[in-house]
Amino acid sequence: MAEELVLLGFWPSIFGMRVRIALAEKGLKYEYKEEDLWNKSDLLLQMNPVHKKVPVLIHKGKPVCESLILVQYIDEVWHNKSPLLPSDPYQRSVARFWADFVDKKIFDLGRKIWRTRGEEHAAAKKEFIESLKLLEGELGNKPYFGGENLGYVDVVFVPCYSWFYAYEKCGNFSIEEECPKLIAWAKRCMQKESVSKSLVDQEKIYGFVLHMNKVLGIE
Repeated sequence: MAEELVLLGFWPSIFGMRVRIALAEKGLKYEYKEEDLWNKSDLLLQMNPVHKKVPVLIHKGKPVCESLILVQYIDEVWHNKSPLLPSDPYQRSVARFWADFVDKKIFDLGRKIWRTRGEEHAAAKKEFIESLKLLEGELGNKPYFGGENLGYVDVVFVPCYSWFYAYEKCGNFSIEEECPKLIAWAKRCMQKESVSKSLVDQEKIYGFVLHMNKVLGIE
């Protein structure tokens, strides 16, 4: 029931998009509350007093925080429909490894591409492309990281596609030229309503990046 699930989020957040995809894959209805991260609500501070960050999923009044944990929680609680994590323990550990890789490499390096300049920017762009190529290698010839169906790594990684255009504009490079299979994978994911309705338009994200750079005084 919708009243049992409340999602606190921030519209450009890769992490929030993950949760929206997972909820959509499970066919779950929920109430969405947009947060102003510069003026955080009492509800957010109450539900996530440790990190004070979004996304937070409130299920029957209890908060679940951190997007990787959140997607796993959704998959475990509503396990009968559209399973995201593999049933095999080893394959599950592999999926968690690559999800962690996305968080530690792709997100952080992507942020450096639009927030830094000079040598740090060049180094981040180089490592970002190398990291994408590693992910492309892991994808191989499979339709999805999850195999024949959308899986945990797909849900975790595909929100980055919303940010690809901003990374390309800020880094002056083409992800499709570097990793054509990855872009084909992202477009395949976008054919799913659970993904297309959960991801933010790339131009809108680029506009947000330009605004943030102006606020931060980054030229």
